[in-house]
Amino acid sequence: MGTVVWDGIVGDDVLHEDAAKVRHQLADAAKNFEWGRLTAMLREQRDLVNTTRPGGTSLFAPLHQAAYGGAPISVVEELLQLGAWRTLQNARGERPIDVAERRGHRHLLGVLEPRLLRHVPSGVLLKVQEHFHAVIQGRAPEQTRGRSLRLPELEPLLELEPGEVWFAVPGMTGGFAYDLRSIGVEAMLETESWSRVVGGSGQRHEITSAGSRLVEEGFV
Repeated sequence: MGTVVWDGIVGDDVLHEDAAKVRHQLADAAKNFEWGRLTAMLREQRDLVNTTRPGGTSLFAPLHQAAYGGAPISVVEELLQLGAWRTLQNARGERPIDVAERRGHRHLLGVLEPRLLRHVPSGVLLKVQEHFHAVIQGRAPEQTRGRSLRLPELEPLLELEPGEVWFAVPGMTGGFAYDLRSIGVEAMLETESWSRVVGGSGQRHEITSAGSRLVEEGFV
């Protein structure tokens, strides 16, 4: 599998027409429980496995819809193999397992139970996330203003082996690569950000629950 991506696009206004069309087609297939069509599309565009409908309000990713519709276990397993996150929350704060439980789809509870490979106390993780968002907003204030972007949430990192996640910021011609460099109470997130067309724009921050620290700049 290639680079893991946080797809934060939730609005149509930052997408080209063709890209928006593909995302709506994915959302339609998931909402209509067309599992074969959905998984076929995602095999071709794995980066979109955790995407939501542009302009939508529910923030249901494909795995949420599979949980809602009581999809066969084989479908859920394929979505997970394609990179779907068990800990991704919808607009109500529900993970896919919460949606399945609410809908009474007990056959999915075992496969949707989050399987965490790393541990950070939830309060610590939320503090790190808050400071990370402040760094992003400070680096790209114009591009992150409004409702077109959903800033990265860190809980899915706990499902992943160590390795950078990429968050592209439309209009920045670049974005943020980030990962946890330490875990537990002393969790530290390292992030590098840059614009691909601006030489020397790179910055590296170390972020803990206590705040963020700029440790390097001027690269790229």
